[in-house]
Amino acid sequence: MAEKTRREFLKSGANTAAALAVGGVAGLAIGIADRGKLVWQLDPELCIQCEKCATNCVLPESAVKCVHSYSMCGYCDLCSGYLEPGAKSRDTGAENQLCPTGAIQRTFIEDPYFEYQIDKELCIGCGKCVKGCGAFGNGSLYLQVQHDRCLNCNECAIARACPAQAYKRVPAETPYILRGEEAGRYAASI
Repeated sequence: MAEKTRREFLKSGANTAAALAVGGVAGLAIGIADRGKLVWQLDPELCIQCEKCATNCVLPESAVKCVHSYSMCGYCDLCSGYLEPGAKSRDTGAENQLCPTGAIQRTFIEDPYFEYQIDKELCIGCGKCVKGCGAFGNGSLYLQVQHDRCLNCNECAIARACPAQAYKRVPAETPYILRGEEAGRYAASI
């Protein structure tokens, strides 16, 4: 086996260093890409409905919206997420509704059941309905970051302002933390 000349030795050393540098850059790029696969989400079990989601999002209209778990809902005539506490009547008049924007639509099914749907265009993410539903109902209403709206800021302004530290980074493949049977169906679909 012939011995390498000094020039060949330096050339192979330079090639090795270049290969390590390229590998390091590729590894860094993969690490950055993996970090990009995380998105912000609000954990409904930790949320205290402080109303900061409505005012701290960098978007003019918050990316946080109310979500309804139909499998948990009691379809009550007297829905504490829909009606103001102590409402004089159970009708759909604005003075009786808890939501400040009228984002919850109430539809009669049969006596005494009503279905409640969230109009996400009207929802501002204030959490008043969620607080009412959790206090006197079964918790079928909860807040979630809507990823079709969210900019996925690296430093989420709402997450920083959240007094309950209810915001988490979750995998983009499973960006929602759902409740009830919806959680099981969503997990099974991915």
